[in-house]
Amino acid sequence: MTVFGFHASHEQIHPAELLKAVVHAERAGFDAAMSSDHFSPWSARQGQSGFAWSWLGAALQATNLPFGVVNAPGQRYHPAIIAQAIGTLGAMYPGRFWAALGTGEASNEHITGDGWPRKELRNARLRECVDVIRALLAGEEVSHDGLVTVDRAKLWTRPEQPPALIGAAVSVATARWCAEWADGLITVNAPVDHLRQMIDAYRDAGGRGPLHLQVHVSWAPDQAEAEAIAYDQWRSNVFAPPVCWDLDTAEHFDTVSEDVPLEKVTSTVNVSADPGRHVGWLEEYLELGFDQIALHHVGQEQRAFIDTFGTEVLPKLRTTG
Repeated sequence: MTVFGFHASHEQIHPAELLKAVVHAERAGFDAAMSSDHFSPWSARQGQSGFAWSWLGAALQATNLPFGVVNAPGQRYHPAIIAQAIGTLGAMYPGRFWAALGTGEASNEHITGDGWPRKELRNARLRECVDVIRALLAGEEVSHDGLVTVDRAKLWTRPEQPPALIGAAVSVATARWCAEWADGLITVNAPVDHLRQMIDAYRDAGGRGPLHLQVHVSWAPDQAEAEAIAYDQWRSNVFAPPVCWDLDTAEHFDTVSEDVPLEKVTSTVNVSADPGRHVGWLEEYLELGFDQIALHHVGQEQRAFIDTFGTEVLPKLRTTG
């Protein structure tokens, strides 16, 4: 049975309101939750960016949901610190936490003042970070000299079972590469053929573990309102790599997205006032075999979305999935 989660978007919502939303999502019938981890929003209109790891401790305590987070170790975060954060949450909330690891975006990582590496170097850096994090979670003392440097690090607080480290990918090539090291795969909604190619590439390369999908949706009682929400909040998020990886600031994203047409947004976000239409889209993803689907309503007000999907979308998917 596919798990349906609530995606907590720190770039858009104050962390106190986001905590209320995830508590409400559990009561409304969502099975799990997932968290972003940004230093900067994608747009000044989004206007927030709370620290995910502080919030995750509060959210795990306030609910009984399993949680995941998408993180980019290697520049803004030292991998030993991320291993400590993963290990502590895993020790406090056994079996309820996983972390997806990716190569990141310049908009979050440039704050260190270090140069933004080429993609192949970011991949190599992430691979080193994965090995460091795994070794630390296994109780080893780690020293490492490479694209990241670690000196005699050891985790003194660890969970009995290390949390899963999931590979984050948006391309077929990256999905295939993640199969070398990941305990599962996570991606975002895209055309079904592309998602199928990613899954096949991951599995054919020996990829193990669950398949996660984050789905961007915009719902409102009125179609024009649903479209307006998506256009206001998500038109800065429609750019394919390498643009989305390499722009530095929210101001840059706002400038390049000034003239984005609505049709570009609706190709990235599933926009409809009809809950049945959302059921249809999600059924297509279910047929691909995803084990967990995290729903991200791209609006800043979450309660009506949570209530509507809790009563009119999730029950129908559970009867078919």
